[in-house]
Amino acid sequence: MPGSQRQLLELEELYRERWPAFARVAISIAGSVELGKEAVQEGFARAIEQRGTFRGDCPLEAWVWRIVVNTAKTASVRMAREESETSVGPEDVSANGDLPSEVALWVQNLPERQRLAVFLRYWADLDYRVIAEVLEVEVGTVSATLSAAHQSLRLSVQEVE
Repeated sequence: MPGSQRQLLELEELYRERWPAFARVAISIAGSVELGKEAVQEGFARAIEQRGTFRGDCPLEAWVWRIVVNTAKTASVRMAREESETSVGPEDVSANGDLPSEVALWVQNLPERQRLAVFLRYWADLDYRVIAEVLEVEVGTVSATLSAAHQSLRLSVQEVE
């Protein structure tokens, strides 16, 4: 089977198996259910169109995650510019639908890299190596970023207690 055909099959399998994780992360980044789902669709469409540019120096899933995250970030900027009736607050966007609203707000208030690392680690269940590929940083940076996010979240919890 030619490489291009194999990539199409891999992309289709990734889409079918990981759609919920991609959607959770994209919705969280975009701040809108509609825009997040559109970002996943657009991200996969771009991956299919640009599959010839995939160099294979990282896992295909990490490459697709990078595309979807960047597409969702663009959607977030677009949403910030225009008032949308479909927007959701942090309390509506959670990893499993029942994250307490104050915790969701704390996560939303993290600096962007920390927030993205948290989304990718806990919303998408990606390992540090794949997160590093998605964010285009070193694995040690992912570890430090998540550590800083955990510290910020711990401080938020302590403030409430």
